[in-house]
Amino acid sequence: MLLPVKALGQTPEASPENTENSISVQDARGQWVTLERPAQRVVALAPHIVENVYAAGGGDKLVAAVSHSDYPAEASELLQVGSYKVVNFEQILALKPDLVISWASGNGEAVAAQLERLGITVYVDELRSLQDIAREVRVLGELLGTREQANKTVDQWQERLAQLEQNYRATEPVSVLYQVWNDPLQTLNGEHLVSDVIRLCGGRNAFADAVSIAPKINIESVIARDPQAIVASGMGEERPEWLDEWRFYPTLQSVQNKHLFFVPPDIIQRHTLRILDGAELMCRHLQTVRQPG
Repeated sequence: MLLPVKALGQTPEASPENTENSISVQDARGQWVTLERPAQRVVALAPHIVENVYAAGGGDKLVAAVSHSDYPAEASELLQVGSYKVVNFEQILALKPDLVISWASGNGEAVAAQLERLGITVYVDELRSLQDIAREVRVLGELLGTREQANKTVDQWQERLAQLEQNYRATEPVSVLYQVWNDPLQTLNGEHLVSDVIRLCGGRNAFADAVSIAPKINIESVIARDPQAIVASGMGEERPEWLDEWRFYPTLQSVQNKHLFFVPPDIIQRHTLRILDGAELMCRHLQTVRQPG
């Protein structure tokens, strides 16, 4: 979970000593990341990080990203230094970044450790809730020297989030299978960001108790839990054909009531402010379940 920005001028017991203009924030590892001045050359090692940097007003400071960094459109023109799974350390070092932002569960701990051994300052993120996203954009505003723009963007986003919470907090619970993929059949547990979206909409993740964050499950377990709605993501903007394979299991109430829904993955599985677009769609789907006919 993302930890809070340290207010400039404060010196908590565990924080490093700062100069007057330095910036210190705590990252997902609980480590203090300190810059003498706002970062001007930034490498982002996940598509969601790239998007959040732009949202914070720091897109012009990005010198490189990784594959699939395609939002906003200008992000596609950034130099690529690998993927979120495998990065090119020599290429990153040659760019002389003053900050690399990595993703704990995507890039892995070893990537940040190796970059730090090379003398590069690394901030590590791990976003598990909607509020984590808001905090990250604010933190990036601190690190990039774009605090005013970042805070304005987040304030507007949180107004929209509060309205959704107000609209759906008292609604009847709906059990949901969120389906990431069909072969193997895969879902997400209660710790994943998508579960926070489901909760926002008054839903309940039918597999919230799964041990791993992205467990592989079987048809029998879905039949046993009999979710009221099945919401699929897939790989692109189009509704996946495999969602209709659930019609071979007519005992499921989600099939009987035609509650097989789709939300494009980029607006619900990416850890960015756009997730409220996916949340609004998810909420409308679950409201359909509550208002049959």
